[in-house]
Amino acid sequence: MDITVSKVDPKLLELLVCPLTKGRLSYDREKNELISEKARLAYPIRDGIPIMLISEARRIED
Repeated sequence: MDITVSKVDPKLLELLVCPLTKGRLSYDREKNELISEKARLAYPIRDGIPIMLISEARRIED
């Protein structure tokens, strides 16, 4: 079984903001996404690289 875990530099996470709201992001380790609560968007992290494109973000449903 091959399990790949992407890690993102914590210093990078401190610098990143939501491209839509310019608000802070939180890291969801389980889903490997950056979450913008204000925009209700989840930005994917692929191969350790945050994909900060609104078009690539997943809409967060309640």
